[in-house]
Amino acid sequence: MHTLDWLVLFGTLLAIVTYGIYKTRGAKDLEGYLKGGNSLKWWTIGLSVMATQASAITFLSTPGQAYEEGMGFVQFYLGQPLAMLFVCIWVIPIYYKLKVYTAYEYLEKRFNLKIRLLAAFLFLVQRGLAAGITIYAPAIILSTILGWNLNLTNLIIGVLVILYTVSGGTKAVSVTQKQQMTVMMGGMLIALIILFQLLPDSITFGRAVEIAGRLGKMNVLDTSFDPNNKYTLWSGILGSFFLALSYFGTDQSQVQRYLGGKSMKESRLGLIMNAFVKVPMQFFILFIGTMVFVFYQFNQAPVFFNQAEISGVESKTFQEEYQQAEQEYNGIFEEKRNLLLAEDGENWEEITSLQARENGLRKGVKEKLEGAVGKDANIEDADYVFISFVLNYLPKGLVGLLLAVIFSAAMSSTAGELNALASTTTIDFYKRNYKQNASQQHYLNSSRLFTLMWGLIALFFASTASQYENLIEYINIIGSLFYGTILGIFLCAFFLKKVDGDQVFIAGIVAQAVIFTLHFSGQESIAYLWYNPIACLIVLTIAFLISKVYKK
Repeated sequence: MHTLDWLVLFGTLLAIVTYGIYKTRGAKDLEGYLKGGNSLKWWTIGLSVMATQASAITFLSTPGQAYEEGMGFVQFYLGQPLAMLFVCIWVIPIYYKLKVYTAYEYLEKRFNLKIRLLAAFLFLVQRGLAAGITIYAPAIILSTILGWNLNLTNLIIGVLVILYTVSGGTKAVSVTQKQQMTVMMGGMLIALIILFQLLPDSITFGRAVEIAGRLGKMNVLDTSFDPNNKYTLWSGILGSFFLALSYFGTDQSQVQRYLGGKSMKESRLGLIMNAFVKVPMQFFILFIGTMVFVFYQFNQAPVFFNQAEISGVESKTFQEEYQQAEQEYNGIFEEKRNLLLAEDGENWEEITSLQARENGLRKGVKEKLEGAVGKDANIEDADYVFISFVLNYLPKGLVGLLLAVIFSAAMSSTAGELNALASTTTIDFYKRNYKQNASQQHYLNSSRLFTLMWGLIALFFASTASQYENLIEYINIIGSLFYGTILGIFLCAFFLKKVDGDQVFIAGIVAQAVIFTLHFSGQESIAYLWYNPIACLIVLTIAFLISKVYKK
């Protein structure tokens, strides 16, 4: 990287961290630290909610997802606007009325301590794992591409986040996330503009979209009803609705963002803003991925993007086979490129045939890589597509800016998670069960210590984590394993007035056991998005049936 890129990268990150510490210095009590003194405006809440959800994985993996499979992943977000409206109408008024610090306090008021601790525990496990992944995901890719030490990269991200999160709490998280969202979206827009400028002069915007569509990358909606298909209109609306409802209504990392609102109106407006902006934002990021795909129709791409993984293979036979595959891949590229640039029309049948051959070669390289290295091989390279484009084709200065985008996204989501983990640990476990009548200063200091503790745990997990085939999916799978059960518990509290805590507790344990069995049994007959409605319905059904059998 050029010196200018280093200056832009670290200048941007230090400016954000310094601003966050300065603007939120001097929190004096628990409410100020955990709820931001209830001073946040709706636009700060809206941007903070988006920034917490939009981790570095969003900006690294989502373009790669589009490069590999097209725009269909946008269906994953179609249920979110409906979920946001549900939270605004039903959930926010309850939390404001009870003046809770965490969502799980409500469960004890409605049921009992046991069900509160169950939901809080499931949240801590799920979000604790996710916090490690949100640090590890960009670190593994950046360290591989840039040649940095992985643990050092983890440390840079983790320490920067811990600094301002421990210092300023919720307000520091929300204030810095405004700046981070500006950097993130501004950087991605600039990348898209530069991308179009790098296309051949004859390739207009319309022509680029046509090429992407003809080669199967503009497949936005899939109306088939197939539980094996991960992303369809129905899994998006139903499965995503349940996942988003649990995430925004019961996950403390999001609940804490809007509990700090100046009023209930400000909190509602912040979520409504997110409802209108989130799907277009994800469409935009996926579209960048499809345009990167178009770009590589005219600029030679490697047959496998994670070149560090290839270089690390010692097998001479594999290296020879890889070179042969790369030569064949380059020959197909030249043939396809000439057809796409031809002025006398295109033979789309021949072009798609060449594309299929390219895909076959990429698949073959992955199989040979796994054969040479074993099951520990990182055979999926989609997460490396966008960062490879950034480093190899963007001008000096902009490389640093796009790296700042990735680091900012990692910091923003991790900060929100650490803040929520500390809040839940302090309020739902420490204050409720261990030290109930301490001073405000004691709880404030405890919250800071728990923030530091979770930050160190996340760093440890990030340093020992292993790669998954696509990180954006990995995060969503972790969430789907737990969110359906948590949501079912909360829906019982909201709507099943005759069930009690013991009945819901049993239902929650059964639902969680069923989801774990489905996922870890080795069967892949059900896509992970369906875990959310399945677990939720199990909790509701079992709790309702037990309440009917054992009437009090």
